[in-house]
Amino acid sequence: MVDLKKHGPTIALLFTMLVMLSYGIEWVRVTVGAVMDMMLGPFIDVFGVPFFVMILILSGITGLYSSLVQKYTINYEKMQEVQEKMREFQKEFREAQLSGDEKKIKKLEGKRDRMMQDQLEISRQQFTPMAIILVLTVPIFFWLLFRLPPVGAPVSIASGIVLPFIGAVSLSDVAFWIVPAWILWYMICSLTISQVIRKSLNIGGI
Repeated sequence: MVDLKKHGPTIALLFTMLVMLSYGIEWVRVTVGAVMDMMLGPFIDVFGVPFFVMILILSGITGLYSSLVQKYTINYEKMQEVQEKMREFQKEFREAQLSGDEKKIKKLEGKRDRMMQDQLEISRQQFTPMAIILVLTVPIFFWLLFRLPPVGAPVSIASGIVLPFIGAVSLSDVAFWIVPAWILWYMICSLTISQVIRKSLNIGGI
């Protein structure tokens, strides 16, 4: 039997890579997008919700479950404790180097190996929530791609958005450098909403 506690992060990492690779398989994207459209499509087709509003709603939902998953799968107290110990160690090690205290430096080097192990363990813990979040988020992105207006579509309430400093653009067109308007809008909404949620849940960044 596989020891999930020991090999869980590795399995999560492999699963995360598999999910990301599925993005490059068109029939997977289309199939998942079509299934998601059965649930989300009526909001646009029946209730007339503009596509940019759907992006806003979905980015908020994404931010909510991402924050909840991280809150209940990551030991933030342990993470903050390890980070604080590392800061204190770095300060102490730098002072020992400046003073040329070889005995203390050698002692601290042994301590550094143990602290690096703690940091590595904290980093490994983050793969599991990452995999969970990807499983929930990838279908949403596939649906957004499935319903995205074609490139060059006329700008309208249904297919466009007005962005600061950019103006009215189609959501499928490039808004900044190589970033499409819908991705830029999703990032703005997601980052803003996530900050509010994470603050209310009293969790830090990863």
